[in-house]
Amino acid sequence: MEDTGRVLLCFVLILLFIQCSLAQQGFLNSSIEYTALLDLRSSLGLRGTDWPIKSDPCSKWNGIRCKNGRVTGINISGFRRTRIGRSNPRFSVDSLVNLTFLESFNASGFSLPGSIPSWFGYRLDSVQVLDLRSTSVTGPIPDSLGNLTRLNALHLSGNELTGSIPSTLGQLTQLSVLDLSRNSLTGQLPTTFAFLSNLSRLDLSSNYLTGSIPAALGNISLEALNLSDNNLADSIPAELGNLSQLVELNLTKNSLSGSLPVELAGLKNLVRMEIGDNGLEGGLSDDMFSSLDNLQVVVLSRNKLDGALPKTLLSLPNLRVLDVSYNNFTGDLSSFSSNSNVSGVLFNLSHNMLYGTLVFSFGNFSLIDLSANYIQGKVPDGSQSNISLHRNCLQAVSNQRSLGDCKLFYAERGLSFDNFGAPEPTEPPLPEPVPASKKRSKRWIYILVGLFGGIGFIVILVLIIVVVLRKCDKSIANQAEGDSPSLPKDPVILSGLRDSFTYEQLLCSTGEFGDAHLIKSGHSGDLFWGFLVGGTPIVVKKVNLHSLKKESYMMELELFSKCSHTRLVPLLGHCSENENDKLLVYKYMPNGDLASSLYRVSDFEDDSVQSLDWITRLKIAIGAAEGLSYLHHECNPPLVHRDIQASSILLDDKFEVRLGSLSEVSIQEGDSHHKVLTRFLRKPQSSEPGPSGSGSSSVTCAHDVYCFGKVLLELITGKLGISKTDDVNTREWLEHTLACISIYDKELLMKIIDPSLILDEDLLEEVWAMAIVAKSCLNPKPLKRPPMKYILKALENPLKVVREESYSSGRLRTTSSRRSWSAAFFGSWRHSSSENAPFPGHTIREGVCGSKQTARVGSHGSGGLEQTYSNKRLSNEIFPEPLDMQDVEQQDEH
Repeated sequence: MEDTGRVLLCFVLILLFIQCSLAQQGFLNSSIEYTALLDLRSSLGLRGTDWPIKSDPCSKWNGIRCKNGRVTGINISGFRRTRIGRSNPRFSVDSLVNLTFLESFNASGFSLPGSIPSWFGYRLDSVQVLDLRSTSVTGPIPDSLGNLTRLNALHLSGNELTGSIPSTLGQLTQLSVLDLSRNSLTGQLPTTFAFLSNLSRLDLSSNYLTGSIPAALGNISLEALNLSDNNLADSIPAELGNLSQLVELNLTKNSLSGSLPVELAGLKNLVRMEIGDNGLEGGLSDDMFSSLDNLQVVVLSRNKLDGALPKTLLSLPNLRVLDVSYNNFTGDLSSFSSNSNVSGVLFNLSHNMLYGTLVFSFGNFSLIDLSANYIQGKVPDGSQSNISLHRNCLQAVSNQRSLGDCKLFYAERGLSFDNFGAPEPTEPPLPEPVPASKKRSKRWIYILVGLFGGIGFIVILVLIIVVVLRKCDKSIANQAEGDSPSLPKDPVILSGLRDSFTYEQLLCSTGEFGDAHLIKSGHSGDLFWGFLVGGTPIVVKKVNLHSLKKESYMMELELFSKCSHTRLVPLLGHCSENENDKLLVYKYMPNGDLASSLYRVSDFEDDSVQSLDWITRLKIAIGAAEGLSYLHHECNPPLVHRDIQASSILLDDKFEVRLGSLSEVSIQEGDSHHKVLTRFLRKPQSSEPGPSGSGSSSVTCAHDVYCFGKVLLELITGKLGISKTDDVNTREWLEHTLACISIYDKELLMKIIDPSLILDEDLLEEVWAMAIVAKSCLNPKPLKRPPMKYILKALENPLKVVREESYSSGRLRTTSSRRSWSAAFFGSWRHSSSENAPFPGHTIREGVCGSKQTARVGSHGSGGLEQTYSNKRLSNEIFPEPLDMQDVEQQDEH
């Protein structure tokens, strides 16, 4: 018996030793936690490549962190779901309750639609980091989260959270980071935040918070405070000056009033101060900025501040960006010349009431904007390469204020005005009497000059008419012969394309490609802004050959050497001197792209226009359609843009469209003509089909049409970001929006129209027509989407799409426009919607607007308000080229 007991004891000791060894080596030793992880794997639809079922979670599963054989951390950020998981994503993490040692849970970017369960605050009491950024979480923030007393960081930004911020969050005394930005939270800031003594970063930006900023925030050791883009009112509390550790302060885009408190001088560690787009009034004192030597960025634009700009602000040693535009600052510019240390990357002093002369050099600046002031005199030589001076009172500079405006400004202040360099007019001397003989001789001279001048005018007029008639005859002859436009011939060498630039020249123009000049980083290279010598603004794309193939650079050069159209962004030149960096130089587009201009405040002093009006939006749609129509129908072989979205539609100073992002342009798949552009414009490998009916890298004109349809919906609804994404949320939004577009019910459209648009009856019909065109572009069947040249004609004549008027055609019997135009852009959708939904597993129910009712594929009928037309009928009613479209329909049937 004793021997048996010894054997059992040894066996137990061995098991304990093995268990301890496995735990020390990082192996999971809890069957309960293993089962919980398997349940979580199933409920979230995680792939086996990330969490392989036959491997140990602690050592082989991605994102799992263990300690002493227990799970302490889970990170599924960036994971992809299985096909089944993608079909039914939800907030299903109940298994976390069995992970009693869990310290962190990170699901940022992983879709978890649903609300945060209240049990989070009761069962996850060991969690220190909870990260649910951009996970599609909805509903309110549970009060129970205040029970997570060990919580150090709470990230809930980029979701659809609603309701007020729970005051119980003030119980999280260990909290260091609280990020609730980019949600739909309402109500006031809880005063209990004053108890968050360890809080270093608070971000509540981009919500709908109201009330005032609590003075109690001045008692926290904050390093970053961001309350921008809310509805906060009242004055800025002076107590914020107690935040001696504060590095970043952002209160932009609120309704704050009063003056800027001088107590902010206590923010001695402050690096960024952004308090633009508010209602602040009064002046700025020198004492406020005298001790803020660390300040690098100051943004006070779009307020009602007045008085002189403090010299202490202008002479801050580390100041890199200063934006005080759209205020009422005044004073003589000589205040600049008295500060020899004035320098910066970007200074924007525009839209104020600064006056005086330019008596100093701007060589220390990368860019300074002094436009819309009252500066007079001459511009020093060499100063216009990095300075914007329009709408001032300067001599020999274009686009200045009127003489009367400048005179009135200087007269009201008792200042002298140089009258644009011209002397003041004086009384002219009385003319001497002319003898009668000279009067008669001059009369004959005038008669002869008039006679010969009239004869010469008639001869010139006849010559002009002859030239015009000859050109018209040639044009008519070309049309009769059926000539189609072709691309320009190949250049002898690519280096001969337009102007070439040296690398040093572009390096100097863009501030050595510094971060301050960076516009954005694209998939084909980084974009930088700059100025050529003489002041011409440019955009330079830097193609890094370490991460991209040389073909990306050569492709655009080849494209521009073959294609020339006013709707393509102008290429000014290129530089290939550097071995690793190839540079393309484009014309600068003052209004950026559609994504940044749709809601940008217009350049008016009263700031009355907050978004683009409908006329401009329709103009942009037509311009983009013209560019795509050129690529699809005038280039031979047809070219596909492949990257149509709001950010690739560039806008010049008159909001004329220039298509950018041309590095992805390729020949259409299936085209048999490979005579031109075949050297570099290769077809990419196909990818997984998406809702557009083709892969994300699809090289078909129908793919461009689908993407263009989403751009049209952005113009109609004002909802940005739709054209650049293709996730589940976007598809659900499209499904809901398309259900509100009906040829028979214009009023349904009011549910989706951008509320900032001001529309009369005619304009509303134009919006209705564009919506019908957009829905046709989003047809789930690529062959049933209209060609871009027909889309262009419909956008140019929108009222013909929706009004019941009769038009005749030599190729088609007279029909109502509703049966011709609308059938082209709407009927084919009706026919195919029940056969093939735009998104897998769903069929659009026409007319069910404002709800998300769906039917599984295979259900009988569309269940909507609209009738079903046969394919044959639709093919006979297509406009504007019925026979061509009929051929397309017949091909689709076969």
